[in-house]
Amino acid sequence: MASSSAPSQLICASFNQDNSLFSVGTKDGFKIFDARNGRLCYEKNLGGFNIVEMLFGRGLLAIVGTGEQPAMSPRRLCLFNTITGVSKKDLNFRTSILAVRLSMTRLVVVLHDRTFVYDLNRTTILEEIETVPNTKGLCAFAPNSEECYLALPASTSKGSALVYKASKPELICQIDAHQAPLAAMVFSSNGLYLATASEKGTMVRVHLITQATKSHSFRRGTYPSTIYSLAFSPSLDLPDVLVATSSSGSLHMFFLDAARNGRRQGNTLLGSVIPGSVTDALDPANHHVIHNVVPANIKSCLAVRGVENSQNSSKLPALKTVIYIITHDGYFREYVIGTTKSNESSWSLEREFNLLGAGLSNLNQNEQHID
Repeated sequence: MASSSAPSQLICASFNQDNSLFSVGTKDGFKIFDARNGRLCYEKNLGGFNIVEMLFGRGLLAIVGTGEQPAMSPRRLCLFNTITGVSKKDLNFRTSILAVRLSMTRLVVVLHDRTFVYDLNRTTILEEIETVPNTKGLCAFAPNSEECYLALPASTSKGSALVYKASKPELICQIDAHQAPLAAMVFSSNGLYLATASEKGTMVRVHLITQATKSHSFRRGTYPSTIYSLAFSPSLDLPDVLVATSSSGSLHMFFLDAARNGRRQGNTLLGSVIPGSVTDALDPANHHVIHNVVPANIKSCLAVRGVENSQNSSKLPALKTVIYIITHDGYFREYVIGTTKSNESSWSLEREFNLLGAGLSNLNQNEQHID
């Protein structure tokens, strides 16, 4: 593993909407990789990039430069076609673009004090949302949901979020999640659950959007830590797990009700998804930690590739979770975490490779136990 003192070599990193591909931006250009085998799919050396967002595997990218070249202004969004190698559309803004999100029908552009929602196909503005100062470009987007849920910070002094339907667009609720300002948030793939973490980073909370209520609370740790990334497992109803990486260098995995109770929820909106007591989720059995997964204080981006049930034998894990992690020192890692019904866990680092060079390695290391 790279040293924690290694400089940040990636400017940006993100997964596509189904976690099959990921992109990284550097001071020289950007690359797109197949997450399943590490194959380099596309590379363009045009200068520095702050943002590289993909639309599934359709060859359309939303890219924003660092401004080192006049044509790559951080105020200009380029919809780039990787098949033809030319720009499809350029959109210019008054201030720097801090975040971009894509779905099959919507384009979301986040600026310092406002967010624009576009019809992607016609690139026409549907809504301009004035926001509180959002210096980090923080947002959550559910591109696979019918309503294309969008969450934006509602306050600079506390951890509140406003949730919109980008399909309309319209405001549907406000969620008051934390006492400290928000640092990270993410939707489940169906958009019904929003996970949040504050700048303090000691608690991670999950909220049911349809009722704007808290359904789970998880304690990450006692001491403050910056949450870099949150990700749900890709379930169609109640997700099995929620994972997080932080400045401590640890990976945290939190089990939701469907995983702990060994059941799947039905495809209903409410369907017994809220536990009898929110504090039940504070049980340490719902939380597992892998220490020193990534270098401390190095930004990271993660995704849950999948969760499988293995209940044919008591010796096999009840759940096997596959997690991808990209670190800004230039590495991709794939971890497999097994968890038994008796709350025993083990993990293995399956793959690791340097994103700035060649050398995919299938490690298949000996399993190690989680503390």
